[in-house]
Amino acid sequence: MTEPLPRSSQRELQFAGGSAIGTSQRWLNGQYCSILTKRGIVGCGIYDLQTAAEFGQAIAIAKGTPENPLAEPEDLFDAKIVGVTPHAEELGVRVGMSGRQAVEQMLAESTATPNAASAVE
Repeated sequence: MTEPLPRSSQRELQFAGGSAIGTSQRWLNGQYCSILTKRGIVGCGIYDLQTAAEFGQAIAIAKGTPENPLAEPEDLFDAKIVGVTPHAEELGVRVGMSGRQAVEQMLAESTATPNAASAVE
């Protein structure tokens, strides 16, 4: 059975280090997906890294292909990260990681103890 379009779904996903929210949006001839953590997003190539970087956001993207698109958040687990914002890099997310590794790195940074300088603020 094919679900009617457009559609949007979200669900809680479990990772080493905690949980995140997976989302999927689909419309006629299009889709995108993402995994939202407290610190940032691991998503498909629809995200614009330049704009996200201007706002200091931690974003890591993976790209699908027309033959094998990234449509559901679980599709990001094994996809390779091909781009990151400077803030995502500061969190330890690197090009070449799997999407799962990138999410887990963001989750690890979410639970890290703040350093003394940020604790003073």
